[in-house]
Amino acid sequence: MKKFRLLGLLWCSLLVGGLGAAPTPASGAFPPGPDRNLFAALLGKSEAELDGKLAAAWQQLFHGDDRTQRLYFPVGDDLAYLADVGSGDVRTEGMSYGLMLAVQTDHRAEFDRLWRWADKFMRHAAGPRRGYFAWHCRYNGTSLDPGSASDGEEWIAMALFIAAHRWGHTAGGINYEAEAQDLLREMLHKPRSDGVTPIFDPAEKQVVFAPNPDAADFTDPSYQLPAFYDCWAAWASDPADRQFWAEAAATSRRFFHAAAHPVTGLMPEYSGFDGRPDPRLGAGREDFRFDAWRTPANVGLDYAWWHADPWQVGQSNRLLRFLASHWPKLPNQFTLEGRPLSTDVSIGLIAMAAVAGQAADPDLARPFVRRLWDAPVPAGRWRYYDGLLYFLGLLEAGGRFRTWDIPLASSPAAAPR
Repeated sequence: MKKFRLLGLLWCSLLVGGLGAAPTPASGAFPPGPDRNLFAALLGKSEAELDGKLAAAWQQLFHGDDRTQRLYFPVGDDLAYLADVGSGDVRTEGMSYGLMLAVQTDHRAEFDRLWRWADKFMRHAAGPRRGYFAWHCRYNGTSLDPGSASDGEEWIAMALFIAAHRWGHTAGGINYEAEAQDLLREMLHKPRSDGVTPIFDPAEKQVVFAPNPDAADFTDPSYQLPAFYDCWAAWASDPADRQFWAEAAATSRRFFHAAAHPVTGLMPEYSGFDGRPDPRLGAGREDFRFDAWRTPANVGLDYAWWHADPWQVGQSNRLLRFLASHWPKLPNQFTLEGRPLSTDVSIGLIAMAAVAGQAADPDLARPFVRRLWDAPVPAGRWRYYDGLLYFLGLLEAGGRFRTWDIPLASSPAAAPR
């Protein structure tokens, strides 16, 4: 008990003392992209074998059996949605991941269908929420809640930018760059009015949990994406905005220092901007639960792209060492101190832990990378979240999650790979 009390005091002292300093890339730097294929480096798998894994995941999750496999459902001649089949709705989380998976695997037709559905049914065309997306809808496009979940907008913007890099702009087609720039401006400059706020707090320089007055004074650690923000610091059309995104990336890296438990490395579901878990945000939200599964990958991807913060190596080692102590039946939920809250095992968490291997020691990363490689593509009623994180994990751990290298006309330099 004394040991944990001392550790708790240490953690609080870190929080009270502020987020501290964390390195940030030099001005004008670009990430080389996570070209390190952990499946090759740690398991000896070939690029052709990884091609086969990715093709199988795409086939099953996008074009497999309607009832037990696929998440992607075409509508008419030019629309499609990606379904949360367990909940029976469409969410910006899933749509944004679907867009990202499509562009990373070079499936432009599916990307365009998903974008057109989101643009038609989810994006607000006018009013205080103009440019934001309703966070979930019915399969027929009817809105279930006009509010937004900030991670959806973040991932949609990034997927649009990457589409602009990879495919360019075809006359008469979707202008990916223009759509991305518009969304980036809305996220940052949305006026506070009629129950709507910016998606990024201008003073804290952090992403808010949701852009409304009741949820804009705290954050979700899994929404913190410094790897993306440093890209936007190069790509945003307004030079003043580029400075903000560079500062947001540095702030986000410092936030990880404060949010991660000093022994387990686990981060909470929701927290204050200081990283402090707060049970007042909802029962269980101070624990490591479903949203928080993504935090190991956010740290791992940032390290893979930017190598900006050496602390991320120790953090990834700490987290994987803790998770490995529960091997092989890894529970999918914990208190931050490490007490299991479930007996369920989820490939989604294992996939995100494998991505942490981009920053971790090989011997710690290898079991998670192997477990991801050996896992089947998720199927059945609850395939939505596990399946999407599984697919993203294959890309990110496999060095195939890239920004591509065609410069935007508005960029100050060539885009990173």
